[in-house]
Amino acid sequence: MEKPIRSLIKAISWRIIATLTTMLLVFVFTGNVAISSGVGVVELLVKTGVYFIHERIWNLSNFGRGRKQKTSKIS
Repeated sequence: MEKPIRSLIKAISWRIIATLTTMLLVFVFTGNVAISSGVGVVELLVKTGVYFIHERIWNLSNFGRGRKQKTSKIS
């Protein structure tokens, strides 16, 4: 099971890449640095939180995971 900090770091690293892509696209379509920066900041904050929640919900599910093998202790 992943720790919450791992989900948080994954969310942040992905959002940096995705936000820079969004900012570039907004700039290409508008030619306006202020608008593309504003969209980027809002997107970064909102989507980071949404992704973190999404990761934590999926972490509760065993879907697609293998079963843990039981180990026996011999004393």
